[in-house]
Amino acid sequence: MSTTEELIASAEAHSAPTYHPLPVVVATADGAWMTDVEGRRYLDLLAGYSALNFGHGNRRLIEAAKAQLERVTLTSRAFHHDRFAEFCERLAELCGMEMVLPMNTGAEAVESAVKTARKWGYRVKGVPEGRAKVVVAGNNFHGRTTTIISFSTDSEARADFGPYTPGFEIVPYGDLTAMRAAVTENTVAVLLEPIQGEAGVLVPPAGYLAGVRELTRERNVLFVADEIQSGLGRTGRTFACEHEGVVPDMYVLGKALGGGVVPVSAVVSSSEVLGVFRPGEHGSTFGGNPLACAVALEVIAMLRSGEYQRRATELGEHLHRELGQLAGSGRITQVRGRGLWAGIDIDPAYGTGREISEKLMDRGVLVKDTHGSTVRIAPPLVISKEDLDWGLAQLRGVLGLGA
Repeated sequence: MSTTEELIASAEAHSAPTYHPLPVVVATADGAWMTDVEGRRYLDLLAGYSALNFGHGNRRLIEAAKAQLERVTLTSRAFHHDRFAEFCERLAELCGMEMVLPMNTGAEAVESAVKTARKWGYRVKGVPEGRAKVVVAGNNFHGRTTTIISFSTDSEARADFGPYTPGFEIVPYGDLTAMRAAVTENTVAVLLEPIQGEAGVLVPPAGYLAGVRELTRERNVLFVADEIQSGLGRTGRTFACEHEGVVPDMYVLGKALGGGVVPVSAVVSSSEVLGVFRPGEHGSTFGGNPLACAVALEVIAMLRSGEYQRRATELGEHLHRELGQLAGSGRITQVRGRGLWAGIDIDPAYGTGREISEKLMDRGVLVKDTHGSTVRIAPPLVISKEDLDWGLAQLRGVLGLGA
């Protein structure tokens, strides 16, 4: 068996340098734990950026995938298959919507939402051809395609990839006054993350999402909620928008929808909105494939029980109580988040986010840094309280606060 060092060296020699992962090579995983090629165990406090909400190797999801693997895995959309209708029906029902546009990755779903909003704007709202605008928030992260990075404010994601796609207006996140000023008669959608994940788990001011909902209704504009990271149980509700009693016009979903087994994403909306498409205008060979539908159907069934939302609420309250105590230590300058999701700003005197992540890795805990000083915590929703407490004890130890 190759060693960690050998495998990392080989990966760096033969793969494009688009990531800077922590120097651990995972070989197996179960629940909230991962084991590397040399047998060291690590507590996973990242959960694949919420793709693994239900844990590694969840038996319900693995069994659903295995059963479908024996039947049929792909038909393309040239033909119907027997899992597709139920998947669309159940997902629409979970969202309180009517129609589903299935894709594969989160970025594909965001691209599809932008195309949907533009077509709706031209066909339904009556915006002049080529004039449609989408309002987005600064510090957003919706993916890395050329169109999506065109409305990014992150220089790392954007630099050297122009020319950029026009048609987007960027306003500060959480600023309703700026949002109101940016929306014009040619605005077809407001696209927002209810909580900005990559930016450091930024929670908007109370009333912001409700204010955006009121504004978009008033101006005949679609409210598009990117719940790829925040949705499907992570914050203690099925959707983060629910914390303000808000129902958007369109959900953009991904990550946890595939249960960490296969990539599954979707745009979910009303028949008025998604009904603007005609055959041939949009599609995906793998979108809504039988294997994806089988796994996603099991994810939807698990979410309908409410068990995972309750766990995220209860353990999330515990997580934020514990982190709140650390915030008073001076080592952590701010803690943000909701449910089992937190962004922790480290005082630079105690290290960068990367340095803290590496020290936690040495203690058997895996997290990931973002934007220099921030460490993100987003464990699988199946984590036990005992394991979560052990992970927090390692954080205290790294910060010189005991343990």
